[in-house]
Amino acid sequence: MRTELLTTILDLLGVFANGLLGGAVARRQDLDLFGFGAMGLISGLGGGIIRDVLLQHGPPAALVHPAYIPTALAGAGVAFVMHVEHRAWDRLFLLVDAAAISLWATAGALITLAAGLGWLPAVLLGTITAIGGGVAREVMLQRIPTVFTAGPLYATVAMFVAALQVILVQVPALHDAAGTVVAVAAGFLLRIVAYQRGWRLPLGLEWEPGKIISRSPRTGGSPETPGD
Repeated sequence: MRTELLTTILDLLGVFANGLLGGAVARRQDLDLFGFGAMGLISGLGGGIIRDVLLQHGPPAALVHPAYIPTALAGAGVAFVMHVEHRAWDRLFLLVDAAAISLWATAGALITLAAGLGWLPAVLLGTITAIGGGVAREVMLQRIPTVFTAGPLYATVAMFVAALQVILVQVPALHDAAGTVVAVAAGFLLRIVAYQRGWRLPLGLEWEPGKIISRSPRTGGSPETPGD
């Protein structure tokens, strides 16, 4: 019961944070009140719904637990009523974003482990929980999701946090909550540092084997007319 309460609290915190992020995007896109609500619900509930559907353990928690939808709308509502100067809003957006990734990655990993699945599915679903809502939101806005572009580490942070949470669960000396606090704090710091230092994953490489072969010294017959 204690683990279930912890994961529910983490999930709801992630719902609020992602609902706030959805509202922030709605403000930047000059959407109306309905748009704020839609972006808040998609951002706040999307990742958790995808996770619960994949786990196939009944209806998604977001649709049966009475707190999920109001929590996502509350996050979007905060973004609707708060008018923050652009630079200050960017700083707040980054902090909330870092918290949301970490909270939901830990919640997704813990819920997957509680469902009896192994460590690799826990890391996968923890990552999906953290980024699923954002991906769905940006697809609806007809944009390439930021997790697929050359921005600072994002999905990688979620994967790191989920993996760290899975490892810490196996440490007998750590209380469940203590391990989760460590994982969330580590993910939060990693996201902030990655943003400030511009850490990015590499793009596609430019290696062209054909050019290397064409420049290699020929021995014997030519490639076009090979010898016997």
